[in-house]
Amino acid sequence: MSELTLTVMRLGFLAVLWLFVIVAVQVIRSDLFGTRVTQRAARRNEGQRPQQRQQPQRQQQQSGRRGRGGRNTPTKLVVSEGSLTGTTVALQGQTITLGRAHDSTIVLDDDYASSRHARIYPDRDGQWIVEDLGSTNGTYLERTRLTTPTPIPPGAPIRIGKTVIELRK
Repeated sequence: MSELTLTVMRLGFLAVLWLFVIVAVQVIRSDLFGTRVTQRAARRNEGQRPQQRQQPQRQQQQSGRRGRGGRNTPTKLVVSEGSLTGTTVALQGQTITLGRAHDSTIVLDDDYASSRHARIYPDRDGQWIVEDLGSTNGTYLERTRLTTPTPIPPGAPIRIGKTVIELRK
């Protein structure tokens, strides 16, 4: 092999090594500091309450997803503990994602939450299901750690780190 070939191979290996180091530092930094939520921090400084994500409710005739429970079917998801206490999301048959990722339905600013921590979705009978998405610290329904998708009874606390969420009428 020529001297030029060895030099190019050494420089290529050095570039790949530095790329690996930079990516590793970025991953560690994001794990330590999490995602930045500047909008929520600004709202706290102004002394305002957390944003309520309440979408207009459709007429019950349109809904068609009353399920077996009828009047016992929950209509909203409420954050009862944590930094987002008071936040409400109307249940309209869509999947609700929970986690630190900025594109989650409910963005959790919690050190114990994963980027894509859990999801809540309706089944065919209109019953709501909670599923842990492989999070490190787990998702708890009442005091039980979830390992499989589990139906949610209305009023049962769902705990993700320091945040507690409940389905309510």
